[in-house]
Amino acid sequence: MTTKPSGFRLPAREILKYIGPGLLVTVGFIDPGNWASNIAAGSAYGYDILWIVTLSTVFLVLLQHNAAHLGIASGLCLAEAATRHFPKAGSRLVLLSAMAACVSTALAEILGSGIALAMLFHIPVKIGAALAAVFVLVMLETNSYRYLERWLIGLVSLVGLAFLYELTLVRVPWGAAAAGWVVPVIPAGAMPVLMSVLGAVVMPHNIFLHSEIIQSRRWDLQDEKTIRHQLKFEMFDTMASMIIGWMINSAMIVVAVATFFAHRIHVTDLAQAEAMLKPILGKSAGIVFAVALLAAGLSAAVTAGLTGATITAGSCGRSYDMKDNRSRAGAAVTILGALLASLPLGNVFHGLVASQMVLSIQLPITVFSLIALTSSRKVMGRFVNTKANCISLVAIGGLIVVLNILLLLDAVGVF
Repeated sequence: MTTKPSGFRLPAREILKYIGPGLLVTVGFIDPGNWASNIAAGSAYGYDILWIVTLSTVFLVLLQHNAAHLGIASGLCLAEAATRHFPKAGSRLVLLSAMAACVSTALAEILGSGIALAMLFHIPVKIGAALAAVFVLVMLETNSYRYLERWLIGLVSLVGLAFLYELTLVRVPWGAAAAGWVVPVIPAGAMPVLMSVLGAVVMPHNIFLHSEIIQSRRWDLQDEKTIRHQLKFEMFDTMASMIIGWMINSAMIVVAVATFFAHRIHVTDLAQAEAMLKPILGKSAGIVFAVALLAAGLSAAVTAGLTGATITAGSCGRSYDMKDNRSRAGAAVTILGALLASLPLGNVFHGLVASQMVLSIQLPITVFSLIALTSSRKVMGRFVNTKANCISLVAIGGLIVVLNILLLLDAVGVF
């Protein structure tokens, strides 16, 4: 009789049990605001800003894993943990600013959906946004996490396939693109777009959402050996999902460079981008663009609503449950608040980019709150962050703060 080798293994059947939370987070940042930021970056600055996608993805893997670590080891989502362990004033600051980030995120999602509907059916953008908001609220009211995971992952797959298709239609100098992924360059006047790309990838609401999805599976009720086992599988899920996100984000910028920057076309509107794709890449590319944009907008809006529900429930010391009025109120405030905020907007494209900048400004609050909780032995017990984890997470938070300061200096004309 042979004995099985000891050590950690990743059998395919076992992996499939844990795939889902990371992909749901990926859904959250492949959204219309992300599209606007990436297209603005690629059309205006070529491959020079590709490196921020790589850096943001590294940040994302570490932060999302740490958020999942909190949910698995403590049995609390970030909103619940902040409510329970922070002073009242501190928890209010964290949760209210996070709700503002959720509304800002949802603003981009429903506007992007409205733009897509306008492209496909020639209806006004604001009416399309209202229809999208109603659809999202119905989805949130009638579906469970597991059903939403499958539905949303399918939509992300559609978006990914759409951009892979777009890549087959353009010529890409892969040497220049490869250099752009790893060589940091900040072109003159690029800080707002650079920060919008960062905010579009490392989104505060996704950190809250990941901790909730993970803890809702009740892994914390198992013994220590099982918790460590789940943490390893969760890291695989997070890493694989974020790499998929990196590929899709990179494809967006590469397509924008090849179609717009190469032809000296500066894109200032998503509908304009779709129209420009037709003569450059053919009519089919414009249709694919619009359908993928609609899929991205609706799916990401659902994740924003989920997060709003999580935050309001967590502020009352409860877990997300759409049968609970607290969760329903959070979802409604997020989606309807975004719809109301969209009404006075003039330039929708600029609104999309600005919404992502809001996320990058709020991000340090969420990051340092997460670090404080996962570095507390009172919260995490024996699963508290190691010293190396603390150093890497604080470095990420510090760099985000530095980038925000550079954005402020750019805004006041120092650069």
